[in-house]
Amino acid sequence: MRNNNRKNDEMREVKVTKNYIIHPEGSVLIEFGNTKVICNATIEEKIPRWLKMDNSSKGIHSGWIAAEYSMLPRATNTRVQRESIKGKISGRTMEIQRLIGRSLRAVIDLEKLGDRTIMVDCDVIQADGGTRTASITGAYLAVELAIEKLIDENKLKEIPIKSKVAAISVGKVRNEIILDLDYEEDSAADVDMNIIMTDKGEFVEIQGTGEEATFTQNELLKFIELSKNAFNKLFTL
Repeated sequence: MRNNNRKNDEMREVKVTKNYIIHPEGSVLIEFGNTKVICNATIEEKIPRWLKMDNSSKGIHSGWIAAEYSMLPRATNTRVQRESIKGKISGRTMEIQRLIGRSLRAVIDLEKLGDRTIMVDCDVIQADGGTRTASITGAYLAVELAIEKLIDENKLKEIPIKSKVAAISVGKVRNEIILDLDYEEDSAADVDMNIIMTDKGEFVEIQGTGEEATFTQNELLKFIELSKNAFNKLFTL
């Protein structure tokens, strides 16, 4: 039994509050235990200049989805200086932003989206491990709400969503393979892995890292098998 009284295959409680912010086309507050992330999806009736040039050369109409990620200064145990004050985005932030964007573009038909951009902002207001996996799951839900609004307003003739996407963390802590790591578990993990999957059972990405340790092929399969419990629950959202 883990310190938080969860079984190894047990997720933290997940809560979703839709339309958490009134202004964006899609907005959710997603909570994985004590990790809380606000995900807002904004629709812009334009596409990046580089994409417009690329579309023109190919004779197609295609939209774009991108993401930004940030963390409030006291989302963690100690205050972290805002990156806007530092004047540059950290490598970790850039990595997470790109991961969220890739995960969303993998399940949205960008041609059906048309000449528009969906910009997703993921802001961590409280961090206790798994902020990137919560952000991906929440970002998808926010995008789904934004697309529903486009459909309701007759700006889209067909739904461009190919499948749903969610993410969860797994890891090995003190030789135990566990699901949905909180901060204490993540900081002590020998192996830390993030799995992004669609509701069709297809992987978008698997990020696995040994922290001064290694993992076997058999353990990799156990990580993936354990994650299935989480995805079954997440897709019911």
